[in-house]
Amino acid sequence: MGWLFLKVLLAGVSFSGFLYPLVDFCISGKTRGRKPNFVIILADDMGWGDLGANWAETKDTANLDKMASEGMRFVDFHAAASTCSPSRASLLTGRLGLRNGVTHNFAVTSVGGLPLNETTLAEVLQQAGYITGMIGKWHLGHHGLYHPNFRGFDYYFGIPYSHDMGCTDTPGYNHPPCPACPQGDGPSSNLERDCYTDVALPLYENLNIVEQPVNLSSLAQKYAEKATQFIQQASTGGRPFLLYVALAHMHVPLPVTQLPAAPRGRRLYGAGLREMDGLVGQIKDKVDHTAKDNTFLWFTGDNGPWAEKCELAGSVGAFTGVWQARRGGSPAKQTTWEGGHRVPALAYWPGRVPVNVTSTALLSVLDIFPTVVALAQASLPQGRRFDGVDVSEVLFGRSQPGHRVNRFHPNSGAAGEFGALQTVRLERYKAFYVTGGARACDGSIGPELQHKLPLIFNLEDDIAEAVPLERGGAEYQAVLPKVRKVLADVLQDIANDNISSADYTQDPSVTPCCNPYQIACRCQAP
Repeated sequence: MGWLFLKVLLAGVSFSGFLYPLVDFCISGKTRGRKPNFVIILADDMGWGDLGANWAETKDTANLDKMASEGMRFVDFHAAASTCSPSRASLLTGRLGLRNGVTHNFAVTSVGGLPLNETTLAEVLQQAGYITGMIGKWHLGHHGLYHPNFRGFDYYFGIPYSHDMGCTDTPGYNHPPCPACPQGDGPSSNLERDCYTDVALPLYENLNIVEQPVNLSSLAQKYAEKATQFIQQASTGGRPFLLYVALAHMHVPLPVTQLPAAPRGRRLYGAGLREMDGLVGQIKDKVDHTAKDNTFLWFTGDNGPWAEKCELAGSVGAFTGVWQARRGGSPAKQTTWEGGHRVPALAYWPGRVPVNVTSTALLSVLDIFPTVVALAQASLPQGRRFDGVDVSEVLFGRSQPGHRVNRFHPNSGAAGEFGALQTVRLERYKAFYVTGGARACDGSIGPELQHKLPLIFNLEDDIAEAVPLERGGAEYQAVLPKVRKVLADVLQDIANDNISSADYTQDPSVTPCCNPYQIACRCQAP
């Protein structure tokens, strides 16, 4: 349809292995049919422009495009942060990092994780009678009580952090390339930049490491098998279920199993998209065959593409952050430019979510928590405030504009202080107080610039964020006091809230290791 159509549209704002035995949740069928099931699928580093349903130039997402035609696509949907741990923490708590304490990524050696006094979506639904499962990347703490099995998930299968944060024997495609795990008696001498070379990437099933290093080339199929097993067994068991699937795609390394024809470049990334799309298709097919009429499936992303990975990174589509790009550095992942946090999003629930609808409502990952809690007939945790709202009216086609006219975008590793709300979205306007600081493909890092008088863009006229409003102009002067007020209000609200503080202490002894007597901690599943 093209970007001109998009601009007009936006302007219109218009198994086996359960931690608890299967018999434990084969209880009375009193809740069957009353409460919906939920499947939340989170892609990693996927660009807004990667999804065919968002009018991408390449069509590598046939299953997701079909889901969009059978449900609702969102074109103004945003991650709560533009990097891994903060985005995931916000999804599972409904709270920004300044409230839940998670403002930057956790490490392989992290002692802590998502603060234990924060209540996860899984914990809320457990209390409401749900069986809960999580498959994929956790990245909210792996040591002790920070593990998913202690944060509300009855079943867990996946990796504890990003799949580039450990060596493998199948390292996949990365930029720069990373070596395989060392095989000898001593640590690796191949200390390439951005490569983890000494400790292998672990694969967990519940509390046990079942494979280290994990075979990346088979990981997608393992995720699909475990997800479909969970859906089948939970559907048979008599209780509603929550399944949270946090994919490795499209984060590097790209573990493409079927190599595309030359040239490498975008074809390689496209092959990764097709693999991810196939995995999502398997999950959706299982939902359709077991619990179609009573399952709400929500697909979205954790942040925009990782620009410094060059041809192995995704597409931001029309959201190119031209103002920043002209000054060097990336306007994508880690930044508050649209390319960093505007993500693909689809909702699918036959009979409830209208078919083939494009919503221009301003929504966010933060809205998932309160919406799911409301649909599950559960209660929000007491004594804390939330940054999202129940958007059921939008999902069911009864409201188009949505409930929120403003969003706050935190620094996620670029310039500025971790977690600081340095960018404000107010209806069609967007104000930046800090810019720069993220690395681009060419290696440049835009200079950090503090804007006492913020840059303000009119996204309705300038989705590429190329030319800010003139500071002396009437439009700028009319918007500025509104921006200042909503920012001051949210900061005051946070100051009065029950906020948490994450433990970012590191200790090498907490590194996941199935066999410390083997180089790279090697063990294999039977």
